[in-house]
Amino acid sequence: MPNSFLAVSLHKQKNNVGLSTTATTTIKHTVISDFKEITKMRLSLSVVFSSVAGYFLGAETISLKIVLLLALGGYFMVGASNAFNQIIEKDLDALMHRTKHRPVPSGRMTVNTAFLIACLFTVLGITILYTINAQTAMFGAISIFLYTSVYTPLKTKTPLSVFVGAIPGAIPFMLGWVAATDNFGIEPGTLFALQFFWQFPHFWAIGWFLFDDYKRGGFFMLPTGKQDKGTAIQVLLYTIWTILVSIVPVFGVTGRLKLSIVAAVVVFGLGIMMLTYAIKLYKNRTEKAAKQLMLSSVLYITLIQIVYVIDKFIR
Repeated sequence: MPNSFLAVSLHKQKNNVGLSTTATTTIKHTVISDFKEITKMRLSLSVVFSSVAGYFLGAETISLKIVLLLALGGYFMVGASNAFNQIIEKDLDALMHRTKHRPVPSGRMTVNTAFLIACLFTVLGITILYTINAQTAMFGAISIFLYTSVYTPLKTKTPLSVFVGAIPGAIPFMLGWVAATDNFGIEPGTLFALQFFWQFPHFWAIGWFLFDDYKRGGFFMLPTGKQDKGTAIQVLLYTIWTILVSIVPVFGVTGRLKLSIVAAVVVFGLGIMMLTYAIKLYKNRTEKAAKQLMLSSVLYITLIQIVYVIDKFIR
């Protein structure tokens, strides 16, 4: 009998340890997942990629230390903007299927915790970027301010919010060049223009296939406010502008930012790929076509940044 009792007790203790371990693992998983979501890790990493690409384009000699500082500071900068954004929009996020499970609207993270993360990331991001140079930190601070204090409030008031949001969204590519040179001129200006124009077809495509969900939250993302021909035409026009800006460096008018003829042909070809999907959206005006355009735009901006960098080092 005592042996049986001991066996049962040990079995219960083992089960309790197992449950405790599982609970701890679940909590850790939830905390990590919430951290990824409050900072929008995938978006933040794409911004870091753009910044590093810009640095490689501007640097005469590559400094691993600067690359690491730029990547870390850039991540904190975007993470702070996203955290502030989710605090401000928590009630609206709760209304949309796409965002209602985010940490703050779902109640898994308090507003105070999110605010602490946002503030900490702001200080860390700007401080780290300042150790590179003052201009890099300044543009990082401008990016956080515009995204949080101007773009986010305008999203429920006017489609022009996309124009405002395109400014901080275009800063990362040029930020890398400024980090490398401590100078803002025609070269980073061109990189800014390229990513600025690219954001319109990209975000309008998102606004198109998520139209109903954005409507639940009261967001105005499409230029005409509708999934109509007028919006599709503007998507086409801004896609064309993006393609034109992307090949300007081949003409030798953008200072040290240059592009070989071969690279320009590749970049132009990638632009035509994106334009094909923009035309498809114009013809079909479906959510499927909009999603295809969005995916092609992500592929486009990633590949042309890679082409720009490779071309610099093999030219």
